[in-house]
Formats: sequence, C-alpha cells, structure tokens
Amino acid sequence: MKRIPTNIITGFLGAGKTTSILSLLARKPEHEKWAILINEFGNVGVDGAILEQQGAIIKEVPGGCMCCVAGLPMSVGINALLAQKPDRLLLEPTGLGHPKEVIHKLTSESYRNYVDLRATITVVDPRHFADSVYTDNVNFQDQLALADVVVANKIDQCDDFDLYTFQTAMEKAEPKKALIAEVEHGRLELEWLDIERTDRQAQHSHHHHEHDQTEPLPELELAPGQQFIRKENHGQGYHSCGWFFAADQLFEFSKLFSLFSNLSANRIKAVVNTENGCFAFNVVNQVVSVNELSLEGFESRIEVIDNEILPWDELEKILCSITANTIAK
Repeated sequence: MKRIPTNIITGFLGAGKTTSILSLLARKPEHEKWAILINEFGNVGVDGAILEQQGAIIKEVPGGCMCCVAGLPMSVGINALLAQKPDRLLLEPTGLGHPKEVIHKLTSESYRNYVDLRATITVVDPRHFADSVYTDNVNFQDQLALADVVVANKIDQCDDFDLYTFQTAMEKAEPKKALIAEVEHGRLELEWLDIERTDRQAQHSHHHHEHDQTEPLPELELAPGQQFIRKENHGQGYHSCGWFFAADQLFEFSKLFSLFSNLSANRIKAVVNTENGCFAFNVVNQVVSVNELSLEGFESRIEVIDNEILPWDELEKILCSITANTIAK
C-alpha cells in the first residue's frame, strides 16, 4: 500500500486542537477520505463524537496519554485506520500527552513503510506563555520543542502583551520552526499538513503516567435500566471525571450552560442531548462555547478536568437533577 500522509496535532489543554481539526475537515478535498486517531485524558470519549460529524473515520484511545499507551491500544487504533486506506491520517494526543513516543512509534520499522510522517503541528494559546502553570510543565515545553509548526490560536482573545510573549518565546526556539502562525478559531491551512518533518529533540525524558494501560479500554455500555456511568482518571497532576448518560436522558440547556459557566475547572468538554437538541460544549476557564450537532439517539458525554479533585459526587447530583425527568416534574 502507499504510505499515508500523517500528522500529529498536539497542544495543551484548551489550546483548540479539536477545533483546529474540525476546521481542517471542513475544508478537506471532497474526494479524500481522512482518518483520525483521538486520544483523550478522560474515559468517556467526547472528541470522537464531535469529529464524526464531519465524516472522518474515527478511532479513540481514551483513558490516558497516547504516549503511555503507545503499545497495544495505539497500535490497534492505527492498524484499524490504515486498513481503511485513508488519504490522510491525523493523530490527536491528549493535551496532557507527550508526543515523543508517538513520533517514535510512527517512525519505527513497524510503520515506516505505511506511514509518511509529516510536520508535527502544535496549537497553543498565547496567553499561556505568561503563566508558569503552563511554561513550567514539561509536556507543554516538549510539545513546543518537538513541533515543526507552532500555531498561536485564539489571537482574537489575546492582547498585545500575550502576542509579544508568544513571539519572543518562538524567536528563541532552536532549531528554528518550519512555520510560526497566528490564527483565530483554529483555522489551520491545509498546506501546512504537507510541511516536512524535522528530527527534533525533547527537552525532558518522558515518564509514564500512573494510568499506564496495556489493554484497550472496554467500550462504554449501559446495562438495561442504567441511566449513566461515571469514570475517573488521574495523572500528570490532573484529575478527570466523566459521565456517560443514556440517550433518553435530556438535559435542560439553560441550567447546563449556567452550571458550566460557574464551575471552576481547567477544562470541560461535553456532547449533550437537551430539550433543544444535541450540543457540543467546550469550556476553558469558565468561558463556554456551544455548537449545535445533528446527532440523534446519542448518549450524552460530559468530561471535567482539573488539577484538583473536585466534589464529583455533588456535581453528579446536580447533573442528575437537570435531566428531562426532573424538568417534567
């Protein structure tokens, strides 16, 4: 088979990786078939449901960073996608992931005859460059170090100092990046995908996370009469809690929006059935973005990530209190 053009698209939590991939999918050549391997820190798989709306072939590796599960689960996902003979393969590691082992896997003897690994693209929020929570994080540093292309996203939300801090950091990058760009709403250009990859060195040795997996996680499936499943995860100093709700459970849109707006968490992602239809929620620093989806009969998925253990039981009670059964009463 021909070698499939492949890109890794990285970026820390909330930088806009999924939005960027959605932008690419919306403008891909109509005759091309794209495949995406998605890796999420949480266990309920929100991003896959969103990206499937654009007609891509999706496989998910949930429950930890792909670099730590670069054995069986990652190989199974890549092999399944390559078997579909796509025109392009994209890999989206979790925002807490380290791309070093992913690059090593894709350039190994097992894949070099099947995968044409091109530019690694790292999406960043320029506001993070003045915040030591990000700049001191070794994964943030190495996502930048291993990037061939660095894209400053959300520049419409940045001030001059944010952009100056980002640009100053990029001027110091060695070796120089193939491309440094600034965009709004994750608008990556298609031609950036074909920029050649350069061998680059990470600044730090990679340490496996506490949730290292050797087997693929089982598919989420509700038992008869079960209304939801809850899954938790932790590693890299972060904690996640996710809920997978039955398709017949509808949430009240206004109350859910209010809850997400007031919940102090680093990151919230959700695909939720409401009385007004299905919506994707994307929350960073209590700023909520909403997009309507054309899904029907879909199980709602909500994932909350923070560097502290939040009152998950209390949050669960609130979520259960704003479902359709409660609305009807």
